[in-house]
Formats: sequence, structure tokens, C-alpha cells
Amino acid sequence: MCKRDEQGEAPCKKKLRLRNRADFGRVYRHGKSFANHQFVVYWFRRREVEQFRVGISASKKIGNAVVRNRMRRIVKEIVRHHEQELVEQIDLIFIVRKGAVTKSYQELEKSVLHVLRKASLLKSTRR
Repeated sequence: MCKRDEQGEAPCKKKLRLRNRADFGRVYRHGKSFANHQFVVYWFRRREVEQFRVGISASKKIGNAVVRNRMRRIVKEIVRHHEQELVEQIDLIFIVRKGAVTKSYQELEKSVLHVLRKASLLKSTRR
């Protein structure tokens, strides 16, 4: 999601974020979804965009604002670390479930990759 420049700073590109209600609605209405115990991922293919865009939804059911924002930051960081493995031309929405709150970063990373693999949103490169 964020690429570092020469000074080592990582300005997040606004075009890589799903922000407005219309974009979220389009993905929910026309997209496909896959889930595990920690996350639900909705995705919708868009031919007119070059790269993927990501939105994250964390409802009040999972906790207060501190918890919700922490979960959003963690998911953004996981996606940023694995952005080269994601397929292009898609809009993604991650919905954080209550089960994710108590997990460690490594468990959350494993869970995000699992749900992306389940949805066939990772490139076919094997490690």
C-alpha cells in the first residue's frame, strides 16, 4: 500500500484506499466474499484501475475506538508487507471480526494470508 521514497518516508497513496460509501457499496453488492474466524474479505474486480485498493471495516462490536483503530493499522501493515503478492485490478474490503482482537500480529498475518489464499487473491508465486 505505501511505498517508501528516497528519504525513507512512506506516504500512503490515497488512490490505494477505499474511502467513500459508493465504493464500499459497489464491492458489497457486486463482489464475492470469503471468511475465516478473524476476517471477512469482500473483493470486486475493476479493470479500469492498475493496482488494488483496500478498505477496512471494524465495527463497534469488536471494541472501542482504540481497539478498532489498532486493528485497522495492523491489517494495513500486513497488506503493505504483502502487496507484491496480491493480484492487481481489485477492490478489497477487510471486515475485522471479534476473534481477531485477542490474536498476536503473527497470528493475524497468517489469518489475513489464509483468507486471501482462500479467495484466490494471491499471485501464484510460491515461496
